[in-house]
Amino acid sequence: MPSSKGTVLITGGTDGLGKAAALLLARSGYLVFAAGRAADKREEISQIAHQERLPLHPLEIDVTDNASAQIGVELVLEKGAGIDVLINNAGVGYMAALEEIRLEDFRRQFDVNLFGVLRVTQAVLPHMRQHRRGRILMMSSVAGLLSPPTYGAYSASKHALEGLTDALRLEMYPFGVHVILIEPGYIVTNFQQTAHDLAHKYFDRAQSSPYSQIYAGAVAGSERGRQVSKTTPEDCARVILRAIEAPRPKIRYPVTSMAKWASFGKRILPDSVLDAILRKRFHLTREN
Repeated sequence: MPSSKGTVLITGGTDGLGKAAALLLARSGYLVFAAGRAADKREEISQIAHQERLPLHPLEIDVTDNASAQIGVELVLEKGAGIDVLINNAGVGYMAALEEIRLEDFRRQFDVNLFGVLRVTQAVLPHMRQHRRGRILMMSSVAGLLSPPTYGAYSASKHALEGLTDALRLEMYPFGVHVILIEPGYIVTNFQQTAHDLAHKYFDRAQSSPYSQIYAGAVAGSERGRQVSKTTPEDCARVILRAIEAPRPKIRYPVTSMAKWASFGKRILPDSVLDAILRKRFHLTREN
């Protein structure tokens, strides 16, 4: 079963950006294990792989469960004769004003986006370290660079992921393992609908909330992002493939023009200017 181009494990690999990456990598000759929790989505990508005769195999991994992560990684190591590339793509977004967000939602945000990444990475690292090679791609976000209103929980998890990745990149340097950040901006996928479903209990009460202006601005900003976004999941998949195959990969790969702007602006602009830009984008004005 092992592929001459290598074995890839991608979490959140049966939907959205992960699905696009899993299919492109399999079509490019990699042996791909696309992990996901939803049985219907695993079946859907399995049918595509069967129809195209792709070296792609869906498997169930819940990144919030220690045993599930460990068993899933061991299965890939056994069937793929190792793991050459790990793509930590599984993620979720809880959107709400920080005064109002429930702590259980905040914990869930970190359990998927940060602790889930660490669970799977810790299961893979001994193999890569022993073989002195491998690549680990972390799916961050423009929200890991800037923190818009109502994105506090999500941005916090992605800022934390950026910090975790910076440390891991240095720790893996002696062992020849590359650790790479992928930083998409707004790309239309099912992620937005899932985030909307998770946030409805907050946004449905927005009219009676002191943060009604904040929620209205967040909705307007999201709609504008959906309208102007021209980047597709397949575009992001091609960036991922480039990061995997580059002889000397870059530390960060911003995917959309928004992500490139945010990365550049974060380095050269003062926070007051960035705040002013975000206030304008999200229609925030000071109350009298």
